[in-house]
Amino acid sequence: MIPENQRKQVEAQIMESYTSMYRLAYTYVKNPDDAMDIVQESVCKAISSSGELRSKPALKSWLCRIVVNTALDFLRRRSRETVSEAPPEEGREDVYRDLDTLRALDVLDEKERTVIVLRFFEDLKLQDIADVTGDNLNTVKTILYRSLKKLKIQLTEGASAS
Repeated sequence: MIPENQRKQVEAQIMESYTSMYRLAYTYVKNPDDAMDIVQESVCKAISSSGELRSKPALKSWLCRIVVNTALDFLRRRSRETVSEAPPEEGREDVYRDLDTLRALDVLDEKERTVIVLRFFEDLKLQDIADVTGDNLNTVKTILYRSLKKLKIQLTEGASAS
């Protein structure tokens, strides 16, 4: 049985972090509906496993880890699905303003993208990112700086091509 106060803390953090959870999911799937599905699935997972949470300070990074893992599971499932002959979906206008930056994230692998998104989109501290990814702090720093170099190259090339 999950203690009531712990479940309420998790629910309060979910409400506070809902938008950032969506942004995080969106950076992986780049589809509003899929991102919303990932958030919903993550919320269910978080509430049902809130008894596993050991410390309140780790709550936000714990939620981020759930969203990242759920998004990665979604992408793995989607890559195994066969392509159907369904008609293409009607396009929608993207709500993000800086599309060049979002497109530049595509040059990064999953781990690099996770570190960049958590650091700059979700404003997590490096130690919290290490907790989310399961890496040590120095590894996160290395991934961050390597990713920033890749992004700089991608954005510089994109600007000169325009």
